Amino acid sequence: MMIRGILFDIDDTLIDYSATARIGILRHLEAEGLLERFDSPDAAVALWRELEEQEYPRFLAGELTFKGQQMVRTERLLAYLGVAVTDPESWFARYAARRDTAWSAFPDVAPALSELAGTTALGVVSNSSRDHQLGKLQAVGLAAHFGEAVLCSSEFGVAKPDPSIFHAGCELLGLPPEQVAYVGDRFDIDGIGARDAGLHAFWLNRAADRVEVLDGVTVIPSLARLRAAYAAGSRPA
Repeated sequence: MMIRGILFDIDDTLIDYSATARIGILRHLEAEGLLERFDSPDAAVALWRELEEQEYPRFLAGELTFKGQQMVRTERLLAYLGVAVTDPESWFARYAARRDTAWSAFPDVAPALSELAGTTALGVVSNSSRDHQLGKLQAVGLAAHFGEAVLCSSEFGVAKPDPSIFHAGCELLGLPPEQVAYVGDRFDIDGIGARDAGLHAFWLNRAADRVEVLDGVTVIPSLARLRAAYAAGSRPA
């Protein structure tokens, strides 16, 4: 079956979230006079990332709101530093303002989307908040590629790897799952999730050195290899 539509993840797939978050937290901690309390900048980034990895899944599970997980991460970081938490919302907002000036897309993204434009329906399925993700796409000049086909778990009510959010993304494109590919940077949530939902699953692993099929998921090292990979007939088992 020909692939007529492609759904993408955003963070660390289209947009270099990890690098941007690093820049943002280091700028923010330095501006707040807190960076010197860590053994190194790497230690500060590692703790911020660890807190996100612990609290963000609670948002995806419905235990916290999107803003709620931001507040908990802030409170835990400041508690670790022994700083009184008087207004965590304002503290996080100052961090976000510094982070949001640094959003950038990976170099392979714009050429790949331009190559697909006009021939393939494009959309997004993301485990996040729609307003938040649209802001990123607009900041890096990618929003026009997707139009209204941007689906996020916060508004949909269910997160990847649940099959229903992949199927809802296909519906936004007006296509059945067997005619849609999904591309993301997480093998388990994106690759296996899309495969099990009946889509053509592609794991974007920029550390890989070749295109291969792993457990029914096509591994690509760059979006520059995406079109050739599915044109060559790489398919889920």
